Amino acid sequence: MIKRKLLGQHFLNSKSIAKLIVKEAEISKNDIVFEIGTGLGILTPLLCKHAQKVISVDADENLIKKAKSKFATFDNLVLKSGDGFKKKDIFSIFVSNLPYSRSKDAIEWLAQNSFSHGVIMVQKEFADKLFATSKNRRAISIIAIHAFDIKKISDVGKNNFSPPPKIDSVILKISKKTTLDKNLISTINNIFSYRRKTVKNILKQFNKQSTIEKRVDDLSGDEIVNLAKQILEK
Repeated sequence: MIKRKLLGQHFLNSKSIAKLIVKEAEISKNDIVFEIGTGLGILTPLLCKHAQKVISVDADENLIKKAKSKFATFDNLVLKSGDGFKKKDIFSIFVSNLPYSRSKDAIEWLAQNSFSHGVIMVQKEFADKLFATSKNRRAISIIAIHAFDIKKISDVGKNNFSPPPKIDSVILKISKKTTLDKNLISTINNIFSYRRKTVKNILKQFNKQSTIEKRVDDLSGDEIVNLAKQILEK
């Protein structure tokens, strides 16, 4: 359990919540499901019952070895060890009880991938960041809202995990709206490092000109994305 805690992951131990996640994923026999965080496999067999194929990845090689033994009868399951965010698999649905330390990485990675929709579980604090408005927004808020339609499905208490985290979790459903490339995501992150500056002064950092005196907090999400695109223009 110590290694798993270092990875920022907590094992879901509620079968009813696992069933809710799979139900909300709306998986058909035409779908390829990508799961990051195989864990003890509470979601994996449920996903396999509905999908054409399930690709499940875990950073812990020992957990993958156990899963290969436990789920040997599922011929539509591919198990892999390693960093799921570095894999190049094609999938239509994403499902994950995300490692808390990798939630931001996950959203940025998903924003760059083409898929239909997904169901993710994140820390409540991180979910609040995704839905934040005005001065409470972060770069990840802008990236998430631009790339996805996001719907809150359910709160999940900390007692549904082993070991229990310090904070409650939230199940979110994400539907892909548009794909963002890596450079655009990086530039949106850069813009937020200048959030106290005006658009005019931000663009000056990138040898661009503008007369706009608004600050980042005064811009809409689309305006921030357009500002990032303007910065990237040759």
